[in-house]
Amino acid sequence: KMKKNKILLIIAIIVAIIIFLVLLSTIFAVLNLNNTKIISGIKINGIDVSGMTEEEANSMIENLINEKTKEPLKLNYNDYETTLYFSSIDLNYDISSAITEAYSIGKTGNIIQNNYAILSSLLFKKNIEINISFDEDSLDLAISDICSNLPDKVVQPSYYIEDKNLIITKGSAGNTIKTDEFKSQLNNILRDISSSENQMNLPVEAIEPDQIDIDSIHSDIYKEVQDAYYEKEPFKVYTEVVGVDFDVEEAKSQIENNPDSTEYTIKLNYTYPKITIHNLNIDIFPDLLATFSTRYDASDEDRSNNLQLAADKINETVLSPGEEFSYNKTVGERTIAAGYKEAKVYSNGQVVDGIGGGICQISSTLYDAVVFANLDVTERYNHQFVTSYVSPGRDATVVYGAKDLKFRNNRTYPIKILISVNSGIVKVDIYGIKEEVEYDVSFDTETISNINYDIIYEKDSSLADGEEEIKRAGAKGIIVNTYKVLRKNGVIVSRELISKDTYNAMNRIIVNNTGTSNN
Repeated sequence: KMKKNKILLIIAIIVAIIIFLVLLSTIFAVLNLNNTKIISGIKINGIDVSGMTEEEANSMIENLINEKTKEPLKLNYNDYETTLYFSSIDLNYDISSAITEAYSIGKTGNIIQNNYAILSSLLFKKNIEINISFDEDSLDLAISDICSNLPDKVVQPSYYIEDKNLIITKGSAGNTIKTDEFKSQLNNILRDISSSENQMNLPVEAIEPDQIDIDSIHSDIYKEVQDAYYEKEPFKVYTEVVGVDFDVEEAKSQIENNPDSTEYTIKLNYTYPKITIHNLNIDIFPDLLATFSTRYDASDEDRSNNLQLAADKINETVLSPGEEFSYNKTVGERTIAAGYKEAKVYSNGQVVDGIGGGICQISSTLYDAVVFANLDVTERYNHQFVTSYVSPGRDATVVYGAKDLKFRNNRTYPIKILISVNSGIVKVDIYGIKEEVEYDVSFDTETISNINYDIIYEKDSSLADGEEEIKRAGAKGIIVNTYKVLRKNGVIVSRELISKDTYNAMNRIIVNNTGTSNN
């Protein structure tokens, strides 16, 4: 009997405890039933949002992120400095989803689930990570651009044709950015919204250039000789093709036997067609498809010389349908031996003298004409700073072995490119035969944001106290999206995004005898 009473007592105690817990849980649930705030123990990206309303949490997180992203990410590598502007990669924080998740904890389940969630968060804390997204293609392009501007970048092998010879440049070892590590560091920086410090040391690694691939080069430039001809119905024109070939084994032997050479000259063998377009007695370039001009300082003889050399290489180039044009392979390496002079170029945030300075004006003028002719641009890069000769979003910079301007003749008929450099004007005309349906082509540039320049003070002890001189005026930067707009009879047919470009600000430099502000 005593044993039975003991069992009944234990049962009674257990039942009482259960009733107490249920009652406590119910009271706990009722107390939180009308809770309009985020429960205790909840963090978003490490920021405590306990006891806040959704609006309060959203405002605080949004302010932190705005503070975090209002300035660009500073990227450093030894003495090289550059920046990554977040708007250029379409950076987005999904704040709303994180706030909704934080607020819903302890409110969306049954009584037991809600209570468990509340107690768990109170005891063990819970951190919610904001989903961060950006345009991967834009980021990859930005990383590629930074790679090409490294002072000790790797230079890949390339080639061009000069005086009926194939000139192959070996390339040189150098550094490149470790892309995966760059993205990992960037992700960590973006997630730390409590810190407004945005700075990263570029993760780089030394690599060797690719090996010269003679078979690939041969496949690229080899052409079978072909006479020009045309078909009447439907009317199609086929330009003559000059046969081009070289001895692959001899080229391989030359490279193998001269491993320390940086340049190799391979003799090209040409076979000329019997019938050219001039023999057809028809004008296959009757129509001006596009024209574009830019101005240059004709009094700058060295720059003018460089412009003329590059233009002469391109002038009268004919592209058959489907054929791709490469600026670097057409113009070749810009060297003193090739006749190029030193002129102003952009380098590591500064304007300095460099071999071949100015030839990017040729590539930029050509690029605009190519877009106006509605040709297919396959590779193009913008300058580090806004240029003086074309608007932002309409330039094309080239760096031998690193950055090229390429486009394909996607039209039905051959085209001819004419370039003139004369009296301060660079002019590109593209001729061919108009298609059955032609469009009026225009650029439409959308400014995403402007970038203010900083003022840098440098010391010059030769100046008097309080005296200042402006060494460089400075210029604002800009981030732009550029669209190619096609119109037919004045009506917009298409509006295609063709580039997202970031142009850095050029800092203003003031010199005085202290190297600091006099204000």
